[in-house]
Amino acid sequence: MSTVVLVGTLDTKGPELDFVRRRLADLGAEVLVVDAGVMGHEAWRADIGADEVAEAGGASRAALAAAGDRSAAMAAMRAGVLAVVTELHRTGRLDGILAIGGSGGASLAAPAMQALPVGVPKLIVSTMAAGDTRPYVGESDVAMLYPVVDIAGLNRLSRQVLGNAAAAMAGMVNAATSGLAAAPGDERPLIGATMFGVTTPCVTAARERLEALGYEVLVFHATGTGGRAMEGLIRSGFLAGVLDATTTELADELVGGVLSAGPDRLTAAGELGIPQVVSLGALDMVNFGPRDSVPAQFRGRRLYEHNATVTLMRTSLDECRELGRVLASKLNAATGPVSVFIPRGGVSMIDVPGGAFHDPAADTALFDALLAGLDARVEVVDLPVDINEPSFGPAMADRLHALVQARQPVTTAAGTAG
Repeated sequence: MSTVVLVGTLDTKGPELDFVRRRLADLGAEVLVVDAGVMGHEAWRADIGADEVAEAGGASRAALAAAGDRSAAMAAMRAGVLAVVTELHRTGRLDGILAIGGSGGASLAAPAMQALPVGVPKLIVSTMAAGDTRPYVGESDVAMLYPVVDIAGLNRLSRQVLGNAAAAMAGMVNAATSGLAAAPGDERPLIGATMFGVTTPCVTAARERLEALGYEVLVFHATGTGGRAMEGLIRSGFLAGVLDATTTELADELVGGVLSAGPDRLTAAGELGIPQVVSLGALDMVNFGPRDSVPAQFRGRRLYEHNATVTLMRTSLDECRELGRVLASKLNAATGPVSVFIPRGGVSMIDVPGGAFHDPAADTALFDALLAGLDARVEVVDLPVDINEPSFGPAMADRLHALVQARQPVTTAAGTAG
């Protein structure tokens, strides 16, 4: 029998949680209720009570209730839910997780859901599903359902929506535990790749080459969220290798663009020893919104309107030099095999002779700083072509295939090495 962990606050959502619990049981799921409420006036007893959740978060529920500090209480209970849920998953007592509530209930459960591996069914029923869902979804596969009315009592509408949520979760966990959720071809090794519009030819050619070699390739759009999603997937243990052709998010992080993936970008593969082949795709640009949104201090810089909602700014010589240092530092920290491909002819579609961002001096500063900073153990492949030249992407793919096979031979279309 599949086990669903149901998270909510019994002190405010007791009847609604009970309704969902019963519907899940009717649909054949075992249910473990985790109570994240603080006030302690629950109508019935949860499987994992609020006292236990608070303790897991390093606090006392009674003390939190007495203090009357909602912010502190939410932080402690959020930490407690995270600790409880991850332990339930670790011990095999969680096949899916469902939470109901308003902004508070959603925020209590979201970090725990984001910490679970991709593929574990996750669903939040909350009025926040109609707004900005990024804080709740993050870079994970959390699903959100808008209940139309507030979750404040049971009525003919809320029963329908909550019943649908229970049915959706029961269906997901039953499919997952029976193996029906697995798609054909899942046995192929997974490769993560990064792409931008201006590096599409490179990554498309690399993807096609890797697929011919027997890999399944997951392409991440390097828009900040995409980079964070790939880093998270690497840490979840899904990927056999990484083809990080488009490291442009580092430029946004350095300069202050809108598509930064944060300071941990380009660290997960290195920390876990995952083979990676890296290039400098789109490090010639920083991203902003519409032209009038570009910060005042940058309006005298070389700008390029990619479209009506995206304005690109050419990275300067000094910024390129610093990006080379940043890239070298991150690659030097890797514990696994690393190969870096340098495209001397240009790092993007518009960084070529005649292109809007063609700047040989800035590119040279980037390449020189990278080479000066790299440890000798990091392999360098220095090519006289631009990143989208037809041979560049396949060359990266072939090198990644060799690194993956050398680290731990896996069966691909090219056979089993080693």
